[in-house]
Amino acid sequence: MEQLDKIDTRILRILQKDAKKTTKEIATMLNLTISPIYERIRRLESMGFIKQYVAILDKKLINRSVTTICQVSMRYHNEAFIEKFEQEIQNLEEVQECYHMAGQVDFLLKINVGSLDEYHDFVKYKLSKIDNIGVLNSTFVLKEIKHTSEFYI
Repeated sequence: MEQLDKIDTRILRILQKDAKKTTKEIATMLNLTISPIYERIRRLESMGFIKQYVAILDKKLINRSVTTICQVSMRYHNEAFIEKFEQEIQNLEEVQECYHMAGQVDFLLKINVGSLDEYHDFVKYKLSKIDNIGVLNSTFVLKEIKHTSEFYI
């Protein structure tokens, strides 16, 4: 895999902070011309460094202000049960993130809903319907201290 140089990393940092920056704006920030910046961005995209461009929404304004971290432990750990759980989680729109873990907990879910009542219904009517869940442990975020989508590079 090709190494990133200082200009590439600076471009990636800029785009992580604001993906709406134009090629012209980035070129100005880096004291370069537009054409090489454009080519570098396209190369970074084609190499997979830039996976996608997204809009980060305000969860309060879209009524998803209750964030829950849910730890899921499975009863059985064979491949079929794990794959089935992973497939079913993909269909739950309330789940923003899901991680398969090593240690005491099998999966860690980040769930955003509008209220505790919504979370209750989510667990009762959706999450608990997935086969092979042994233990669910839910913790609720009181205050978000740091939230970023940026990687330090």
